[in-house]
Amino acid sequence: MSKLAFRNTRDGYGLVAIVFHWALAVLILGQIGLGLFMMRIADQRLAFDLIQWHKSLGLLLLLLIALRLTWRLLNPQPRPPASLRRWERCASASVHRLLYAVFLALPFTGWALVSASVLGIPTLVFGLFLLPHLPVGVSEAGETFWRILHHLLAYTAIVLVAGHALAALRHHLILKDGVLKRMLRPARRTKP
Repeated sequence: MSKLAFRNTRDGYGLVAIVFHWALAVLILGQIGLGLFMMRIADQRLAFDLIQWHKSLGLLLLLLIALRLTWRLLNPQPRPPASLRRWERCASASVHRLLYAVFLALPFTGWALVSASVLGIPTLVFGLFLLPHLPVGVSEAGETFWRILHHLLAYTAIVLVAGHALAALRHHLILKDGVLKRMLRPARRTKP
């Protein structure tokens, strides 16, 4: 008899890893869309509200990425399918590391951007509490630096997410090797 696995097995991802993956995917895609949309809004009040949501969701993303990374470090990854070539395993590991790095850096650069802004606009996290500014210098030059870095990381994230999704689709539609299915269905543990 088999039972749903909460932790990863040697051949598949557990329920916790899958929930983290898809929750982060939805949040990341939402943040990318919101970030692109809010920069084009003429209505200042709406833009302010969207920016507050973007900042709040960015902090939630930071928390979830940290929890996901902790879970990943404590819970060994399934072994890659035998059909994967060495370069595919290396590419996969590199892209995953870059995704973690970018999605850890993005909220911090956004936080630094807000902290360096000469406007001094506070961050009200989900309307519940004020987030203190980071101890960075307040200046137009600092604000510009953090804005450019935040935007570069955001566009890097778009490229990485698109590449990650295309690779998953390649595995599913062309190679038909079950790589994507492992992130859709939790592994099962067999009881003795």
